[in-house]
Amino acid sequence: MPKAKGRTVAESKTEMLEVVLPNDANSLGNILGGKVMHLIDIAGAIAAHRHSHSLVVTAAVDSLDFVHPIRVGEVILLRSQVTRAFHTSMEVEVRVYREDYITGDRRQTSSAFVTYVAIDSQGQPKPVPPLVPQTADERRRYREALRRRRRRLAEAAQMHRRYFEKQA
Repeated sequence: MPKAKGRTVAESKTEMLEVVLPNDANSLGNILGGKVMHLIDIAGAIAAHRHSHSLVVTAAVDSLDFVHPIRVGEVILLRSQVTRAFHTSMEVEVRVYREDYITGDRRQTSSAFVTYVAIDSQGQPKPVPPLVPQTADERRRYREALRRRRRRLAEAAQMHRRYFEKQA
């Protein structure tokens, strides 16, 4: 099988906008955290689809902090891009912003790194093209993605060991 041609970070970049409506909010008038997580997953999956030209499933989400609230009537802006492709998985960074469309004030509210796995029509993992970082910032993020992946895999292995120790 010939080696897959690489794709650039720019080819995966995605931007989503939505107005926060009352049905998306809690009793304080702020967007629900679950709604933000849902939108992060969608924006990240679109970037992963663009990179892999494949169906994808969510495999992991790094920590997610909500730094600033997003109020009803404000715009939620999500920007995502693939930071690294491995054999069948991709790490995608998703940044979330709130924007007051009257004043133009924009502030980052959260970010997450989400791992997606490309799958074939039978639901089995399939190889993805390599990522070709082009700028110094993209190369830095590419290196950092490997460190995060190693940490995620180590934490997952530790969690599995604990689970099986309790079962014994």
